[in-house]
Amino acid sequence: MSEAENRVPDELKYSEQHEWLSLDGDVGTIGVTDYAQSQLGDIVFVELPQVGDILEKGQSFGTIEAVKTVEELYTPVAGEVLEINDTLEDGAEQVNSDPYSDGWMVKVRLSNMSDLDTMLSSEDYEALIEDA
Repeated sequence: MSEAENRVPDELKYSEQHEWLSLDGDVGTIGVTDYAQSQLGDIVFVELPQVGDILEKGQSFGTIEAVKTVEELYTPVAGEVLEINDTLEDGAEQVNSDPYSDGWMVKVRLSNMSDLDTMLSSEDYEALIEDA
């Protein structure tokens, strides 16, 4: 597996704001990409929404704080927050060490499956970050 494949798993969908989404039925798990966490540096805090919150596509759903910066997190899909990764409360560094697994942020029941149509494939996302 090449380094690029390692950083951008093929089975995920991506946003131009550097969030990833994995889909299981109508439930999407959202996190930030390996590229995003590497650009941010050491992540020290993640603020996430409440279970039950209704998110609109493109809406900020929290913040991610690194040693030198704070960035908004944007949901690439609309839906209801079903679960948050509360292990990040005491272990935000999981986003740095394992952004695609232990570092996931929220699980959302999609209210509009067509939101996926505007997300990027792994190839398109790789092209986006190569141009950055």
